[in-house]
Amino acid sequence: MSVTAYIALGSNLGDRAELLRRALQALQERPGIEVTQVSTFHETEPVGGPPGQGAYLNAAARLKTDLAPSQLLCALLEVETQLGRVRGERDGPRTIDLDLLLYGDLVCDAQDLIVPHPRMHERLFVLQPLDEIAAGVVHPLQGVTIRELLKKAQPSFRRSERELTGLRALVTGSSSGIGKAIALELAGAGADVLVHCRRSVAAADQVSESIRSLGVRSKVLQADLKDSKGCRTLVAEAWQEWSRIDIWVNNAGADTLTGEAAAWPFELKLVELLAVDVTATMLLSREVGSLMKNQGEGVILNMGWDQAEIGMEGDSGQLFAASKAAVIAFSKSLALTLGPEVRVNCLAPGWIRTAWGEKASKAWQARVLRETVLQRWGTPEDVARAARWLVSPAAAFITGQVIRVNGGAVR
Repeated sequence: MSVTAYIALGSNLGDRAELLRRALQALQERPGIEVTQVSTFHETEPVGGPPGQGAYLNAAARLKTDLAPSQLLCALLEVETQLGRVRGERDGPRTIDLDLLLYGDLVCDAQDLIVPHPRMHERLFVLQPLDEIAAGVVHPLQGVTIRELLKKAQPSFRRSERELTGLRALVTGSSSGIGKAIALELAGAGADVLVHCRRSVAAADQVSESIRSLGVRSKVLQADLKDSKGCRTLVAEAWQEWSRIDIWVNNAGADTLTGEAAAWPFELKLVELLAVDVTATMLLSREVGSLMKNQGEGVILNMGWDQAEIGMEGDSGQLFAASKAAVIAFSKSLALTLGPEVRVNCLAPGWIRTAWGEKASKAWQARVLRETVLQRWGTPEDVARAARWLVSPAAAFITGQVIRVNGGAVR
């Protein structure tokens, strides 16, 4: 009878990534072992051991095995030897390290076999990759899921200052403006962030590089969200990249206020806004929401507008009020559909100094100050900080809500 087991892999000597891949291949080739899923590779600093040793590359893998636990442990030790593991100083550098973490729900504390691994619940370098492939698996002794163990294992300063550590996020339209600010804010909170762009790959690469400088992972995904195929492809590529996404921010919107689009006729602007702001948000949210519900948790954050409910005069008011009101209404309904596993909320920014705000006329500058209680333009960072809170565990009891980020704007 086959049993599901989980192992941890680590290397800090030689070609670390190649050694991890060779270890997985060697296990796959052994009778009675099938490698069914592997996490991404995580680079971490050594914990304990002699000073001066190099950083580790860590991963976790799920196995389907017909071997008894002692036989599986022997197989792991044999692969270590095959790949040049020499056991010397405790916690010293090694070509490969293979640890048996979990074997079904077995609890065993024998001289030659301890399962679950006695220190796995204390080690971030084990829990972070394991969380990618086994977030909902319950630790037989601790009685909580791997995801819950990961949250507990994070030092207190990281829980408060980097509260999104271990989570994976994607922000659409994050090569500039509000999307860029949100992506950087989430990364600053410890999340790995996928940057999405439509055309501005160079700008997106710069954002991704800034994110990686904060000590987390990032990659750029390109997709045209006016196309339903592009929406489906973006979701598929995101899950393929990191196995799961915990936070999805639908920030991308059509810019009909600046550039050549500012001169478009009303009808063309309407088509553009409906395609990007409304249809893409709905298609992405539904696809992402289904995957998140299946994985057991997740957060979706959509982008509305603070004047959608009260309206604003002029063509732009009509266009944005109609499209963003649709997003707000959709978000509330989706929250009812996806709960309790997935939270869905909507941010409604007010006067935010983006590209249009930078070039707004003196009359508009005066109007913003007149209508805003705090008497200043909002910034992309103001919106980003609200987004960070809304997707964090601190907002765990918030769903189906519209949060206005508008400095107390009144009409």
